[in-house]
Amino acid sequence: MRTFELHRDTDVSGISGTGVVAEGVEFSDGTAVVRWVVGEHQSTVVWPSLASVEAIHGHGGATRVVMTP
Repeated sequence: MRTFELHRDTDVSGISGTGVVAEGVEFSDGTAVVRWVVGEHQSTVVWPSLASVEAIHGHGGATRVVMTP
């Protein structure tokens, strides 16, 4: 199990702002869970993989997955 944060450099959607916008966990089977920590409608979402998270929320490099110690 590894933990990570989503660091948003540019807010492409105009909703979540910049900086650390979400926290997450990648489980040993590759499943990723993301907890949005900013915005009016915070949520928790389960994804099949970290690659899926990056594909949807990466916005072409505007948001980065940063692994945490």
